[in-house]
Amino acid sequence: MNASPADQRRLVEIAELDARIRKADHARRNPPQAARVQELLAHRQTLSQELTTRLGVRDDLRIELSRIESDVAVVDARSARDAERLATSSNPKEAQGLESELASLARRKSNLEDGELEVMERLERADAAVAEQEALIAETNAQGAELSAEAKRVVAEATAAFEAASRDRGALAGGIPADLLALYDKLAVRSSGAAFLRARTCEGCNMVLSGTDLNVLRQAAEDAVVMCPECGSILVRTGESGL
Repeated sequence: MNASPADQRRLVEIAELDARIRKADHARRNPPQAARVQELLAHRQTLSQELTTRLGVRDDLRIELSRIESDVAVVDARSARDAERLATSSNPKEAQGLESELASLARRKSNLEDGELEVMERLERADAAVAEQEALIAETNAQGAELSAEAKRVVAEATAAFEAASRDRGALAGGIPADLLALYDKLAVRSSGAAFLRARTCEGCNMVLSGTDLNVLRQAAEDAVVMCPECGSILVRTGESGL
């Protein structure tokens, strides 16, 4: 195949645009923050499960404290009733029984209050544990929100770069002969497609060509379309090729 040196040089511009398009497309599909966001989501799920456990412990303690407070209220009511009866009783035997019951109720209340104090201390620790876990979740959410916002910015920028490079490629490709562009597209599947030969080196694969390959290129016509023997890219020759 033959093509003007100018059209061949345009292929290198196409290759550069294709590289930009691939890079931008990868960036918009896989922003660097995405993996960390997924890690934070998994971490938040673990934190939430632990929070559920801690909330359960706290709720159980609240129920237990409420039960003790209810028992204390019952004891107080019964003590008040017995004290009132004792104050108006004229029966020594009844008075003795009431005094005994009041003493028993006092011991019961003391035990309940000891238990109440213990549960309140445990509840205070449980409240602190819940608050600690909620703070960790809030921090994780904040990190996730920040990373998500950054990822959206990266995606937006990559999308804009992708669209701009695609427009430029379309405009440039329109001026290249169809058969030459078709050959480039075929070769670009497994190589850079087209690259300059500079200082006897293919810039598509960065390999220095052998003397034999360089002799073949020296003998080729200026408009001949030649390929790199190493990577298969179209080699675009210029005054800097070293031939």
